[in-house]
Amino acid sequence: MTDTAYPPGARIEVRDAEWIVRTCAKVVRDDDRNHYRVTAVGASEFVRDEEAVFFTELDRISLLRPEDTILEQDETPRFAKSRLFLEAVLRRTPLPQTETGLALADQFLLDPLAYQQRPAVKALEALRPRILIADVVGLGKTLEIGLILAELIRRGRGERILVVTPQQVLEQFQHELWTRFAIPLIRLDSVGIERIQRDIPAGRNPFTYYKRIIVSIDTLKNEGKYGQHLEKMNWDAVVIDESHNLIGETSLRNKLARLLARQTDALLLASATPHNGNSESFAELIRMLDPAAIADSSNYQAKDIAHLYIRRTKTDSEVRNQIGTKWPDRGPSVPVRCAATPVEEKIFAELTEVWLAGEQRLGGPVVGTANRLFPYTLLKSFLSSHKALAKTVANRLKSAEEPREIEALKTLEFLTSQMNDDDSAKLAALVDKLKEIGVGPKSHTRVVVFSESIETVNWLHTVLPRMLRLPADAVDKLLGNGMSDQIQHDIIERFGLSDSKVRVLVTTDVTSEGVNLHRQCNHLIHYDVPWSLIRIEQRNGRIDRYAQKHQPQFNALILTSDVEGVKDDRTVAEKLLTKEEAAHRSLGTAEAVTGEYRAEREERRLIQDLLAGKTVEESLDEQPFGDVLADLLGSVGVEALDADPARADAPRLFDSTETFVKESIESLRLLGDLEDDGELLAFTPPPDLVHRLSALPADYLRMHKVRDRMKVTFDRKLAQRKLSEARDTKTMWPEIAYLSDLHPLVDWVTDKVLVRLGRQKAPVIVAAVNEPVFLIQGIYSNALGQPTVVEWMAVTGEGVLPTPMAELLADAKVGPAMTNTGQAIDLAPLQARVPAVVELARDHLEARRGEYDAKVVAPLNDYRGRLQSWEQLTLDGLHVSQRGRKEKDVTDTVERQQRLLDAMQTNGAPLLRVLAVLVPEQEAAR
Repeated sequence: MTDTAYPPGARIEVRDAEWIVRTCAKVVRDDDRNHYRVTAVGASEFVRDEEAVFFTELDRISLLRPEDTILEQDETPRFAKSRLFLEAVLRRTPLPQTETGLALADQFLLDPLAYQQRPAVKALEALRPRILIADVVGLGKTLEIGLILAELIRRGRGERILVVTPQQVLEQFQHELWTRFAIPLIRLDSVGIERIQRDIPAGRNPFTYYKRIIVSIDTLKNEGKYGQHLEKMNWDAVVIDESHNLIGETSLRNKLARLLARQTDALLLASATPHNGNSESFAELIRMLDPAAIADSSNYQAKDIAHLYIRRTKTDSEVRNQIGTKWPDRGPSVPVRCAATPVEEKIFAELTEVWLAGEQRLGGPVVGTANRLFPYTLLKSFLSSHKALAKTVANRLKSAEEPREIEALKTLEFLTSQMNDDDSAKLAALVDKLKEIGVGPKSHTRVVVFSESIETVNWLHTVLPRMLRLPADAVDKLLGNGMSDQIQHDIIERFGLSDSKVRVLVTTDVTSEGVNLHRQCNHLIHYDVPWSLIRIEQRNGRIDRYAQKHQPQFNALILTSDVEGVKDDRTVAEKLLTKEEAAHRSLGTAEAVTGEYRAEREERRLIQDLLAGKTVEESLDEQPFGDVLADLLGSVGVEALDADPARADAPRLFDSTETFVKESIESLRLLGDLEDDGELLAFTPPPDLVHRLSALPADYLRMHKVRDRMKVTFDRKLAQRKLSEARDTKTMWPEIAYLSDLHPLVDWVTDKVLVRLGRQKAPVIVAAVNEPVFLIQGIYSNALGQPTVVEWMAVTGEGVLPTPMAELLADAKVGPAMTNTGQAIDLAPLQARVPAVVELARDHLEARRGEYDAKVVAPLNDYRGRLQSWEQLTLDGLHVSQRGRKEKDVTDTVERQQRLLDAMQTNGAPLLRVLAVLVPEQEAAR
């Protein structure tokens, strides 16, 4: 056993067999030694293509000595075996931690927008990839997360991924990562858990059985079911969507997030509403990313966390310049006034004269001071519907004790009972508006209708089909509470399919966060208007999103009354609509307007201000000045940049993934029944590839019978067309998958190429060189098993050439146009030189060790300085009464971060590998 890390791509010997390292991760144990978990794929005869996991504390793992490399002549046409092998090694070798450029940004099924790539750059530039993406609704946070995960996978730091989302967006998130990036996630919702329990052994930790998982926050916080499993797990990357739901130290969600933050390298948080207006609780969230980011939770600035936080709005210049016609400007929020019917006027009168009169009422208020907000609950219920009011009154009657309140409630109960559907001005206006928009038996137009009330949603779902002359299944509803996650997934999916019968989706605010409803819809109607600018904006964001093809159109039903002193929808709702629209156009967001930062708090403060006699305008004008939390809702973490994000130095021998994969399949005869029409590849996946497909989304596998016949393409236009067509069918999953660099097929082909070369062998290639050139890979790693330096060296008897290996290969005309005559090469002289050449490469790396270390250590030392400053500021700010426990927490944090910094430094000697030897034609002629 050894304390040396095993870099991906290295060949190792375990249990008398040869393996190729896929990943290497440090495992924490109680002793002082370094222990590693090594995943590998078999390379020697009896284990070829087998996947295995080894632990250094259990197995003797030996790195194969480069000096013992055996040279062999490549006799394949065009030196295919050698070229494919070199390309596979280049692909499989992770980029070093000093490489912060993007390697895969242009390889996926999405528009290459620089603003969506910026978060990946920021994450890679950080000490660890930890970031809060706080872009406003609709800018594409899921795509930004996908780009970061892709770059981490390319660096060998994304093998084990956990994505945590609200349950209503589970499938949407899973769908985006697979169809856009070819990153498969196993879904652990109620259906997924049931399926997995059938597949894995009883009592087995599901988080070890699958390496990339997506699960809802509410499922995961079940401590009894998953707590013990999570405590034993370490992750390469954890993603938490809608992370504002974590805020609050006592919540189970917060406890779960803090556990995950401790047990992952990369932590990606995402939320369009990143904080709740409390600087202390937001500081706590930021400390999950970096425990030493904020010294004083009540006194910090946006610039203090700019390295961990990024936020853009639609008004940012880079965003505006790049989205172009991909996101039309939203239309105005149009108030649709509905004059109350006589029956409704009676209810308005009762609410105005009895419930909202307060001290002005003869006999005093109906309710005491403790319940002084309740009259507004009644008003808001009625402004939603008589059904909602009836439910609110019935619920209150169950607990009311004061005779005058009970009497007033019974009066409202009676008045409400006298109202039927024909007495609802809003219902009539809704039907008229829907018809005006174009909803009808022969139309494909779709509309989403929002209401705060479950009773209102249920009622509209019942009455609208008849009033619109639509079949019952043309109007769908989404409630959230009481609906299983699978039912919610199905409803959202149906609304997004163009051949679905659904024309109207009536929903509560359960869909106002994170759910995409813009695929087939650009019309939204507020049946009732939330008394919160944030909630209005969140609702509008469901159809006002990137990739919306048509101008988003918004209408709001405004119930009006002639009762003197009445508070109808003109009093609050209409004014909030105007304010939200103005803020959105000028600032890009309305979240900071009130300074409350949470929908519930906005509504509560507004009602309290109304009770105090203020107008809505006066309430909205009151906001703190110089508020750091307001600053965080502007643009943060983005400098004025004209250039596109930098690209990584990731050498390749083949000009594209397509040419590499197709030549590999042809040369190695991997797919016997392959059909290739130039665009589409179709074939029966071999058993070992089928095994890898088990990690793909189950719905995709089942719907298209992928295990029986696999259809894939490198053609971006075809893949995009098939993705669009999938929304016209009964599934969101396209039958033809796009082959990005991360697709399991590409991964499988790469492994097949690597294991075809003999045990610890290197090919000899005849090329356009003047003397034998040995191609050698050199890797320095840190104690975490992550490469810190990767060098691709071309070595002759005189030493390492200044020409980079990739450039030398091009100059030597190593490519598909090569001709292999098969003439025998005398390998003995070349074989004899291997030890000396390896020593030259080792000396070269050691001579540059100081240069390498300086580059690796510079960002680590910067952080050490910040850590020291944080420690001093934190301790200086402590009152004597707070010392003790707090001082110990600070010391523990500093020690933990210092251990991390030490582990990230280059550790040990370089690991070398002889890849190939280029010889001139005259060598082959001897």
